[in-house]
Amino acid sequence: MAFHRRKSTIWLTAAAAAMALVAGGAAVVAVGSADGTALADGALDEGLFVDITKVKPNVKKPKPENDATTGTFTVDCGRNENGHFNPDNFIAQPGVRNGAQHLHDYVGNLSTNADSNNKSLQKAGTTCKNGDKSAYFWPVIRINKAEDDEEKAPPKKDDKAQQDKDKADKAAARLECPDVASLLPEDVPDAAKAEIDRELENIEKVTDEAEKRLENTKPQDVDNIIVGPTRNKRAAILDRMMIAFSRQGKQAPDLNPAAACAVKEQGKAAALDNGAENNDAAQAEGTENKKNQNNPEENANNELPGNEGEIQRPEVVDLQFRGSPTGKVVAMPKFLRVLYGDAKAGQNGPKNAKASWTCQGFEDKVLIDKYPVCPQGSKVKRIHDFPSCWDGKNIDSANHRDHIVFPDQNGKCKKGFKAVPQLRISLTYNIPRDVQKARLYSVDSFPEEEHNPLTDHDDFANVMSQKIMNRLVNCVNTGKKCRE
Repeated sequence: MAFHRRKSTIWLTAAAAAMALVAGGAAVVAVGSADGTALADGALDEGLFVDITKVKPNVKKPKPENDATTGTFTVDCGRNENGHFNPDNFIAQPGVRNGAQHLHDYVGNLSTNADSNNKSLQKAGTTCKNGDKSAYFWPVIRINKAEDDEEKAPPKKDDKAQQDKDKADKAAARLECPDVASLLPEDVPDAAKAEIDRELENIEKVTDEAEKRLENTKPQDVDNIIVGPTRNKRAAILDRMMIAFSRQGKQAPDLNPAAACAVKEQGKAAALDNGAENNDAAQAEGTENKKNQNNPEENANNELPGNEGEIQRPEVVDLQFRGSPTGKVVAMPKFLRVLYGDAKAGQNGPKNAKASWTCQGFEDKVLIDKYPVCPQGSKVKRIHDFPSCWDGKNIDSANHRDHIVFPDQNGKCKKGFKAVPQLRISLTYNIPRDVQKARLYSVDSFPEEEHNPLTDHDDFANVMSQKIMNRLVNCVNTGKKCRE
């Protein structure tokens, strides 16, 4: 689908902009490249692009140890065929409309916006074929061409009703229960797997039913009607799970602490040590000021100031969870938030920036601060490998990074951290080669980042059911290649 846009702005480096000012502020309609040819209106600086065939291989993979886990679990969540876009980020900028100031492309959870929280995410639908309600989102890529090449898109539907509903969900009390799948050992006995899956499904059912009853329960009755009965039902299920292990002659994990849930009232923390979910202190680096945020209405064509052009839907979206080169992995806790890269790497420095850019067939060459120009027959590709060492306790942290970090160069997690399945999101784009050579494609960014490829990033919130997560872990740890 083509998106109509206003006449493109000229993207200049700071040096080029300064030269224009010195020259008297004359309007610039074309910029000369190093070889003397004129760049098209809207072209990025030549230094931001490189011919991938001239890049040396630079990808180093950790050497697998004897007990490496080699399985993969791939989830089919589509390519955002339903057109779910917004400039929000409920992880880094909770509650702030246009907090990202650039457009995100979403698959998975259908409700994701600035007001998303555990409750709203759990209640929503999903584009994933297996029912995974996780939120997967990244900045869009656009092609910036002449205005008269565009088609007008139909006006965007008013989502005020959904926004109001999400705000109401955020304000309401909600039930928070300890994660169970992440407490299970790495090696669930084969003979117990079916029973464990059934009981994990029962845990979800009991918890969801309690959440629904909570909506109509008076505060003074919460302990007697919600907390107590839910604890007893969960305790019975957890007992059956522990017996399932003992029946197979295995040491049963202590699941008893996961029985008790707590009710979180608006503005109050629940009595669970399970991380900071979208609290006011939880700010990504470089985004501390939430006051006076520019909050323009999105236009009908999903354009934002400085981020204009035809949105490129990925031709392939590959969501794959992988194992660890040093051993088995444990389950991610439900509602775990994970960041990849840094949307403000130009301002913050490259510490958290990651090499993302490559071409199909050239995956041994990954670029961090350049856009690739691919040879004929090859397509532009982004590869996002998320951190995979979890602190075993928190679903979030103040900077959204300390609770889940990257392994070392050998694939090993630091002391006190556990290996969880590593998410790799691969995005393949069919961008015409003449567009690549003319430097007319770029990633959406914060205005001050000027479409720097260094700022490529990705976000993930795990909303898989306990049963799906357990299936994922078993698949990865047993070396299978699973697709759902």
